[in-house]
Amino acid sequence: MTIRYGLIGAGMMGQEHIRNLALIEGASIAALAEPDTAMRRDSLALAGGGARAFTDHRELLSADLCDAYVIATPNDTHHDVMLDVLATGKPILCEKPLATTSFDCREILRRADDRAAPVWVAMEYRYMAPVQRLLAELAAGTAGPPRMISIREHRFPFLPKVGDWNRFNRRTGGTLVEKCCHFWDLMRLAMQDDPVRVYASGAMDVNHVDEVYDGQAPDIIDNAYVIVDFAGGTRGMLDLCMFAEGSAWQEVISVTGPRARVDACVPGPARFAPGGVQRPSQVVISDRTTKAEQIEQVEEDPRILGAGDHHGSTYHQHRRFFDLVRTGRGTPEVTLRDGLWSVRVGEAAELSARTGAAIDLREGL
Repeated sequence: MTIRYGLIGAGMMGQEHIRNLALIEGASIAALAEPDTAMRRDSLALAGGGARAFTDHRELLSADLCDAYVIATPNDTHHDVMLDVLATGKPILCEKPLATTSFDCREILRRADDRAAPVWVAMEYRYMAPVQRLLAELAAGTAGPPRMISIREHRFPFLPKVGDWNRFNRRTGGTLVEKCCHFWDLMRLAMQDDPVRVYASGAMDVNHVDEVYDGQAPDIIDNAYVIVDFAGGTRGMLDLCMFAEGSAWQEVISVTGPRARVDACVPGPARFAPGGVQRPSQVVISDRTTKAEQIEQVEEDPRILGAGDHHGSTYHQHRRFFDLVRTGRGTPEVTLRDGLWSVRVGEAAELSARTGAAIDLREGL
């Protein structure tokens, strides 16, 4: 059985979706919609020439050529595109963030409330091999009940996108929504709890400070510390730096409990790695009782690594979404509610960074 995908948004991330779907037997790109001529041409060639190309997603939907849809348009278009695609009754994989505001996320949830076909929010970082291993260790009780989670991402600046849309808060939701929704999702997943309070300190200090687009200067945060308190009394911290390309580890996710600390260490993409070579990821378990440290390399298939910039996670997520669509059994692993929460926390962090106030999520925004 072949699952025919419709790709809405065929820019940089859309093309990563094409490369990863090409690795799954039984998946094909039947159609794609992309208004930018160059991106549309390149994506059509990457899809193998068998796909129909459209300039507008509504034309693609009207053609009804597809069994499932992937949405990878700019963030500020997700809300409107999602409402159109929800009406098809077909399965949907929507790139993060679900929308740029929690208000828009809630409307999407309301419109999808009685929908039978699955909607999956693309939170790729869950599916990195070292993160999956960390989650398995937590489920096995290696750390004991998790009490703290710390995530450090020191990485390269935002890449250029069509129309420079990712340089402005009004289009992205802000860095702590656009980029960091992954991390709020990971925190909720690891701690098995919902946030109640967010405090952030951040600014745009290095990246894009001399750039101007159509007379407007970028306003996106490029570094921040964020503290997240959870309902059960646990806490998380994010250390973000967007001008640290070439760091030995792009992400380090650490979860600590009374028994041990478990670290997932993830390198950056090969093109930003020292020497241009992507090193293997690691999982490190530091046992509090025995004082022993266990270090294990976590290997990934080079074909999967080469299909994108997300350490193989885009492939693994697609594999699970594909199986869900093909079998018709099960539910999305990343729900619309998860997508809402990841935007809520990022939205609160952006507000906190700009006002200096801690934001209580129990009181709303």
